[in-house]
Amino acid sequence: MVSHASAAVLHGLDIGAVNLDRVHLTRARRSGGRRTATLHLHIAPLDTDDVTEIDGVAVTSLARTVADVARSESLHQAVVIGDSALHRGVVSIDDVQAVVECHGRRKGIGAARRAVALLDGRSESPGESLSRIRMRECGMPAPELQHEVRTDGGALVGRVDFFWERWGVVGEFDGMSKYRFGSGQSGDIVAKEKLREDAIRDTGLEVIRWVWADLGRFDAVRARFERACARSRRR
Repeated sequence: MVSHASAAVLHGLDIGAVNLDRVHLTRARRSGGRRTATLHLHIAPLDTDDVTEIDGVAVTSLARTVADVARSESLHQAVVIGDSALHRGVVSIDDVQAVVECHGRRKGIGAARRAVALLDGRSESPGESLSRIRMRECGMPAPELQHEVRTDGGALVGRVDFFWERWGVVGEFDGMSKYRFGSGQSGDIVAKEKLREDAIRDTGLEVIRWVWADLGRFDAVRARFERACARSRRR
């Protein structure tokens, strides 16, 4: 059946930059695995709960797919795919952990456990998932995800990607896709986003933003965060 990153594609998950040159299949046998330029045939046990069907094609379940990806892909890609699966709300972190522990002696189990420990279905895009990893790598404090910013009167100003309550700082990952609706609309959307950001600042919070290019130089984002913290303390 289709498995690993190929199953993630069929499930419609965000897959980030996973290499899709090979189709991944899993067969429940003791031997016979092989890898070619276009195919990777895995040999592994398959329980009834590990199997589902999509448009008539046998595919590993969401939980099994996330567990397999966590064993075989990089930490970054495993978190992107795992977050995407959890965000749907039809599979839980407990489901994924149970599958991982069922295969406790298989290759990559240590990497799988590390990846699964970092999953959070509140992340809504690959950029947000990767941002969390970068924050962890560069020593930034862990933020609250999808925080609702409200006025003193309780009116909702907006829901933000990241929030550090202790420092009064909001963080927003800007993938820019929301602005690409054609020249007739993009200006209005940018203007609305500017008004939203001004409204957040009016509540007394500092706001920092970053884009895809910043994920490769996250020290610059950390520096913005530290400057925002300093401004917040001076208020």
